[in-house]
Amino acid sequence: MMRSALSVAFVCAFTSLAMAHCQVPCGIYGDQLRFEQMLEDGRTIAKAQDQINEMTQAEITAQSVNQMGRWVVAKEDHATKIQNTIAAYFMAQRIKADNKDYVKQLTAAHAVMVAAMKCKQSADPATAETLKKKILDLYRAYEGKEPAFDHKH
Repeated sequence: MMRSALSVAFVCAFTSLAMAHCQVPCGIYGDQLRFEQMLEDGRTIAKAQDQINEMTQAEITAQSVNQMGRWVVAKEDHATKIQNTIAAYFMAQRIKADNKDYVKQLTAAHAVMVAAMKCKQSADPATAETLKKKILDLYRAYEGKEPAFDHKH
């Protein structure tokens, strides 16, 4: 009896794992939202870089050092959010090896992760522009069309 119960539990547990292709039940996430969120994170990175650069042109005070530190942390956090979105959402769940554009999508996703890393390493606004371009390139590779949602705030 105990062996039968364990066998049923084993089959149920591993059948659901074998059939699963999403980390959670499908239908609750939206690709469009992920792209918009990454672009918003990119705008936050760009603002943080601008603020850091602006503050280094002014007199350095304890308050400005504190505020610069906060902008650096914000820049890092938003770049990490982008990297996590690429890894946990696109790479783990959405980019499929059997898709005809797999290599193109995989290459574009990797380029976004690298661009986000470069934003962490630098306060140069050009890195944020490159990140935005790479996110839009991923959108093109993934969706197969031009983005229609790239708006500025």
